[in-house]
Amino acid sequence: MCTVTFIPRRTGYHLAMNRDEKLTRVAALPPKKHRVGDRVVIFPSEPGGGSWIALNDSGACLALINWYSAARRVSTVAFSRGRVVKAVSSASSPGSVESALTREPLARMSPFRLVGLFPATHEIVEWRWDLKALRRRNHRWKAQQWISSGFDEPAAQRIRSRTFRRAMRQRTAGKLDWLRRLHRSHAPDAGPFSTCMHRADAATVSYTEVSVFSKRARMHYQPGIACQTSARAGRQVLLRLSKPVGGRASQDGCSQEGKPGHADQFLGASSGTHQIQTGVPCDSSPVKRI
Repeated sequence: MCTVTFIPRRTGYHLAMNRDEKLTRVAALPPKKHRVGDRVVIFPSEPGGGSWIALNDSGACLALINWYSAARRVSTVAFSRGRVVKAVSSASSPGSVESALTREPLARMSPFRLVGLFPATHEIVEWRWDLKALRRRNHRWKAQQWISSGFDEPAAQRIRSRTFRRAMRQRTAGKLDWLRRLHRSHAPDAGPFSTCMHRADAATVSYTEVSVFSKRARMHYQPGIACQTSARAGRQVLLRLSKPVGGRASQDGCSQEGKPGHADQFLGASSGTHQIQTGVPCDSSPVKRI
C-alpha cells in the first residue's frame, strides 16, 4: 500500500513515497549507504533484510509497490518482494534491472510493480509481475504517480490521482514543500483513500523522499505517521553521483495512473505458454525477452 510521486526538475528529479502498512508491522530501519558491486547505494531496510526503495550513485531510483489488482496470488510459500529492490539496487539502466530480475524467484513472489527512474537517459520504466508474466511499461519523463492499496485499489487510484491533478494546478506545483504537503494530504477526507492514509488497522507509516541534482543526490526518510511528524524530521543520507546527470527531457506523453493509454511489452512468463500482450508503448524502445 503506497503512493509514489515523480516530479522532473531542470536537472534531475524529486520522488516522494508514502509507505502504508499495518500498524502492527515492525518498524523499518532508516536508510544508510551500502556498496553493491561497483555502485554506492542507499536504501532503508526491513528487519528481515528487504527494502521498498533504493537510490544509487548513477542517480537511478528503484521503488516497489504491491499490486493488489492482479487477480492471481502465490499459492506456495512466498519469497518477500522486498528482496527485489535489493537485487536491482545497483542498476543504472533498464537492461541491468531486467538482467537482475532473471535471477529472482518471481514465481514464488506475490504480484508487484517495480518503478525505475534513470536520469542519465531520461527513462522511466515500470515492470509488472502478476505471477503469470513479467511485462515492461515505459513512461514519459513527466510528473506522474503510482498508487497501490489493499483496501480498494481502483478507488484509491482514482481518488488520489484526482488529488494529484488538482495539486498540479497550484502555483507552487513541483516544489519540494508542495510535494511534502501533497504526501501529508487528507483530501478529500482522512481515510483509506487519502494520500496520507488512515484506517483503524493501518496508516502511512513512513515518508521517503529522493532528490537527484546534477552531481549529487540525497534520500530523506521520515518514520512515523506522515501527518503527525515534521516533514523536516527524520534521517537524510547524501550521495555523490558517479557522473553528472543531464537536463530535462520532453514532458509530452502518457496518461496518469488508472487511465488508459499505456501498453505493455511482454518480457517473460513464470512457466508454460502465455499470450503476449501487444501494443505500442509510450516509449517504444526495443526490449529483450526475459
